[in-house]
Amino acid sequence: MKSRYGFLLLLSAITTAQGVEETNISESKSISVPLATTSPAQEWGLTSQEWPRYQQLKQGERGIWSPGLDPLTTLDVEAATEAERNHYAELLVEKESQRVDKELAFQRAYDTAWKRRLPVQTPVSAGNASPAVPADRRLTVFVRETCAACDSLVRTLLRAGNPLEIYLVDSGGDDMRLHRWGVTYHIDIARVKRRDITLNHDAGRWEHYGRGKMPAILEKQVAHGWT
Repeated sequence: MKSRYGFLLLLSAITTAQGVEETNISESKSISVPLATTSPAQEWGLTSQEWPRYQQLKQGERGIWSPGLDPLTTLDVEAATEAERNHYAELLVEKESQRVDKELAFQRAYDTAWKRRLPVQTPVSAGNASPAVPADRRLTVFVRETCAACDSLVRTLLRAGNPLEIYLVDSGGDDMRLHRWGVTYHIDIARVKRRDITLNHDAGRWEHYGRGKMPAILEKQVAHGWT
């Protein structure tokens, strides 16, 4: 009888210990649960009332006219008052500033890596185009907005001072989007006015000339077209 009683006590102790261990494991798991990610509205500095407004506009005429337009520009263009327009413009400037800071940090890291790996060449010569081109020729570049390699190439070509025809493949025919893209790169307006640099909607040219490459860069003889 004593032996059986002792066995029951031992079994009870083991069960209790297992329960404590399971509780500790459960608590440990609950601690490791990741925090909720930032909502899209918070990422763009918008309130819970402004975000549904943007989604509503995206489903309407503005979404058809300007597909892919960012939330702040969408709300700014469709603002009902001057105060709203100024508010979204301020948010957009701040967002663009953050974007440029990130891209410049990437550019510095990319340039450092390039110099370390290929100290003699420049990124442009690696893309089969010389930084300096003859006076009767100009470079035509096809790029996308969200393309790190495109960003690096455009900045390198702008620093080299080449005559450029830049085609934004994913502009969607939106002039404002094309303009904002140009502003991001601080393109000299004087060069644009004298047609030394042109910003263009792609309109299908990349599919014909780019041969699937992104970015794609071509040398164009002014009198004869692309080579």
